Amino acid sequence: MEQQIALGQHIIVKPPATSANLGPGFDSLGLALEFRDSIQIRTGQHTRVQITGDGAESLPKDASHLIIAEMYKYWAARGFAPVGIELQAENNIPHARGMGSSAAAIVAAYAAADALLPENARGGADGIFQAAAAWEGHPDNVAPAVFGGLSISTTNADGSFSTALVPLHENVRAVLAIPSNGLSTEVARGVLPAQVDHSVAAANSASAALLIHALSNDPSFLLAGTTDYLHQSFRGASMPQSTALIAQLRAAGLAAVVSGAGPTVMTLVADEAQQAQAVEQIQRFGAQSAVSWRVEVPSLATKGATVEVL
Repeated sequence: MEQQIALGQHIIVKPPATSANLGPGFDSLGLALEFRDSIQIRTGQHTRVQITGDGAESLPKDASHLIIAEMYKYWAARGFAPVGIELQAENNIPHARGMGSSAAAIVAAYAAADALLPENARGGADGIFQAAAAWEGHPDNVAPAVFGGLSISTTNADGSFSTALVPLHENVRAVLAIPSNGLSTEVARGVLPAQVDHSVAAANSASAALLIHALSNDPSFLLAGTTDYLHQSFRGASMPQSTALIAQLRAAGLAAVVSGAGPTVMTLVADEAQQAQAVEQIQRFGAQSAVSWRVEVPSLATKGATVEVL
């Protein structure tokens, strides 16, 4: 017999945006950004959905909403029956921009579902991470959305997932250039080759190793460490404006990369001077671009999804 979720519970879940890949860290590196959605949930007799922000006009307003549907699945896997959910979603993370909006939603769903269970039935952070990574199919975005900070994640031989958190150098920060047009992850993945040469893989491994050193110990290596050989050049034709902006920023000595699957461009900088330089370069590019660009300079999030019990 299914167990019952207590009614009258009220929580707020705030998952961070994330940037995956970071250049050479394809499907393995992820960084949490202090740029959060806010998901307010009450358990009761009825299901209602209110959405503000991105997707307010297009996302479902009933139990088919991704967060509610996945909460029910999370509960069912633990032997609990569904209850009514009043959901108020404030979507601040742009959709289809390579900033982990789907990872944020799925982590919010599982974090909320877990928090609303009796304490002895909860899966905790690792249970949330495993469920979210299985839903996404790869762990690079969900790991920082759950744990915060910089993470290196892998898929294990048995299909489970592992992640390790890497300390960040205190001077590292991010500058985001978010274009007005979006790009689906499916389209971005569809242009990647099935195989690459051994020499390409070796060069990419060296870049990824150097990037970890740059992010945690010596930011002077950020430009060299963000050199990618696996995905960005292949995706270039699907996001020509982003590709051109990255080329301009890197020519200026700045560590610009595609954020996730794009088309947002993220520049990793080591100090305020580089930050100002990146913003100036983006604004100069935007003045002549075919699309409009929004600049954000979020803090790096040291915490993953937060849960506040009201």
